[in-house]
Amino acid sequence: MTDKADEPDETGTGPEAGTRPDLTAPQVLRAAREQFAELTGLQPEGVSRFERTEDGWTLEAEAVEVARIPETMSVMALYELTLGPDGLLTGYRRVRRYERGRSDAR
Repeated sequence: MTDKADEPDETGTGPEAGTRPDLTAPQVLRAAREQFAELTGLQPEGVSRFERTEDGWTLEAEAVEVARIPETMSVMALYELTLGPDGLLTGYRRVRRYERGRSDAR
């Protein structure tokens, strides 16, 4: 038998109100990929940055914006994605575009 005092009440103000187990890294990555694809129609090919922040999560994902033949001429884009602690996408922005076959200038 559980003690009713330990359960959140109808107003959601009980001892357990608002607490959720932390999302795992794979769960956050899946959520980011699905939500980004739904909004943009682009499928992320890789993640080059992934970190937890005070406000949730920040990721950088690469996606093909313009597919060309040969693939080395395809136009890629690097996007910064931000997610809340619950794994919901709160924003995204394109950081840069480049041809797949090009490396960063040093």
